[in-house]
Amino acid sequence: MTVVAVLAGILLTAAAVITSYRVLAGPSTLDRVVGIDSLMAIAACGLAVWAAYSDDTTVIPAIVALALVGFLGSAAVTRFRVRDDR
Repeated sequence: MTVVAVLAGILLTAAAVITSYRVLAGPSTLDRVVGIDSLMAIAACGLAVWAAYSDDTTVIPAIVALALVGFLGSAAVTRFRVRDDR
């Protein structure tokens, strides 16, 4: 289990670094929104890996909260965004 958790942590860290680059260098606001939403999903996955590794179920509400905030945030931004091509 330790090898799987370490491998998952390394892959999630690599995904977070690549996604952070997309958030910082994104040419449009939608690229940045998708990047931030992906970072929220990566953080929720990281918490889930930690919960599985440590057998600690107290982080499950935090995973649900991250998923909810990520979804509502991206839905609100796409609803009220202004076009970039002006």
